[in-house]
Amino acid sequence: MPHPLMSRTPRSRHRRWIGTAFTGLAAAALAVTGTAAGASAAPHAAASGAATGAAADVNNAKNPGFESGLSGWTCSAGAGSTVSSPVHGGTSALKATPSGTDQAKCSQTVAVKPNSTYTLSAYVQGSYVYLGASGTGTTDVSTWAPGATTWQQLKTTFTTGPSTTSVTVYTHGWYGQAAYFADDISVFGPDGGGNGDPGDPVPDAPTGLTAGAVTSSSVALSWNPAKYATGYHVYRDGAKVQAVTGTSATVTGLSPSTAYRFQVAATNAAGESAKSAEVTATTSPGGGNPGPSVPKHAVTGYWQNFNNGATVQKISEVSDQYDIIAVSFADATTTPGAITFNLDSAGLGGYTVAQFKADIKAKQAAGKNVILSVGGEKGTISVNDAASANNFANSAYALMQEYGFNGVDIDLENGINPTYMSQALRSLSQKAGSKLVITMAPQTIDMQSTQGGYFKTALNIKDILTVVNMQYYNSGSMLGCDGKVYSQGTVDFLTALACIQLEGGLDPSQVGIGVPASPRAAGGGYVSPSVVNSALDCLTKGTGCGSFKPAKTYPSLRGAMTWSTNWDAASGSAWSNGVGPHVHNLP
Repeated sequence: MPHPLMSRTPRSRHRRWIGTAFTGLAAAALAVTGTAAGASAAPHAAASGAATGAAADVNNAKNPGFESGLSGWTCSAGAGSTVSSPVHGGTSALKATPSGTDQAKCSQTVAVKPNSTYTLSAYVQGSYVYLGASGTGTTDVSTWAPGATTWQQLKTTFTTGPSTTSVTVYTHGWYGQAAYFADDISVFGPDGGGNGDPGDPVPDAPTGLTAGAVTSSSVALSWNPAKYATGYHVYRDGAKVQAVTGTSATVTGLSPSTAYRFQVAATNAAGESAKSAEVTATTSPGGGNPGPSVPKHAVTGYWQNFNNGATVQKISEVSDQYDIIAVSFADATTTPGAITFNLDSAGLGGYTVAQFKADIKAKQAAGKNVILSVGGEKGTISVNDAASANNFANSAYALMQEYGFNGVDIDLENGINPTYMSQALRSLSQKAGSKLVITMAPQTIDMQSTQGGYFKTALNIKDILTVVNMQYYNSGSMLGCDGKVYSQGTVDFLTALACIQLEGGLDPSQVGIGVPASPRAAGGGYVSPSVVNSALDCLTKGTGCGSFKPAKTYPSLRGAMTWSTNWDAASGSAWSNGVGPHVHNLP
């Protein structure tokens, strides 16, 4: 698929196939699940947070863990079977394999009571796994996960109508995708009289809560597993701050040299346990890292370390409208996770390393940040275990010291492991100090759900993250935060997709709009500077919106990004001169 750089080079940036393929997928998702807009197709839009059931509530699903094979369940086109691995609980789980014409839908009719609220949940693995309920008599619901290699819980709620005595609950995958797995399905609420599984009791309070490693802004916690628990809630000073499925968590966003009190409660479909015994931990003093800070509203531009037909630039020639300059790209090494940087002196007209380093210092003296971008189309750098995370942090910090970079940009297009990339970036933060700049440039598909690896990584490092400049191009049509489908190249596409990040847990100061600098810079999705400015105004002030208007404004939105400073220069700096002053004059 064509990449942002129309004249491709071995290191050109790229937006993969799934953006265009998802055009049909997203539209079909709304139709197939048959649910109301905003309640289907995307986890962020699904109903959640309903009150837990009373003590008499039960799991009304029969054979919820598939311990009796497919008894009680019907799968379309014979697509379902049971397997002994992987399983979430017990000894069996559902495996269902979609085809090019079938979604592998497995369903069960469940007895329910009228005018009652139920919590529907399941643990799933695989690509594009859906969980839903139809025939509720009110609003049918569904939720979905874009893909995972480990078990993750899907959860939503529904209320039955005044004469509803049964509903159909279902799972399904997506056409032509790989097999998906489901286990421990629960329809928890008042007993509908269908002899469902009574379910587990409310779990006991967790024991053994311990505070581990601390930084100036985070505390690591661990505890013993609680019987019947399917998840845990972490409390800081009495307020719930995190929900996790494992027996450890890192609480972030803390202040240096401050004592905090922590407790943990166990949860399952039946409710939440009492809180654990309390532990206290004190964060370490804050570090210091000399260098410029990022302004409240900032413009980011990617600088090309190669010649692909755009204007060849030295760092010193990059427009002053750019507050963050992302040098593209770092190179992989033979050491897993480790990166290096090789200036393309020959391709850049004899630009020397000494000149490059001096230009970085000059930009920093002018209040700019120069960071190193890791990834791009050919940047197959994998951080997928503790060793590679350590290698990434050490090599990135070494490059910061050698060249003077202020931080890193994460633009990995070959997948991202949120656990170990988060670990790598936290380790880098501890080395570099509080002024480390961390940016990200995910594809639109990467930020459709908080369950995606990129979104998880961003939320995991929220306390040290500078900005996520999602790339609103080369992606086809996508779902907005209202559950509707929007086409790229429009103000609605920019605002409705930004809304997902803004309402999904990122601070507005950590959200930026990434667009091509010119039509030549991307295969699709270019918008004029005036459209970018309208989107910025819509999100920050509520003016200039298209058909989509957010429910509230986000005055602290960080700003905008472009690929690239070189393509911008090739177009007479029309993008930076049009968008830059507008960003810097935001409220």
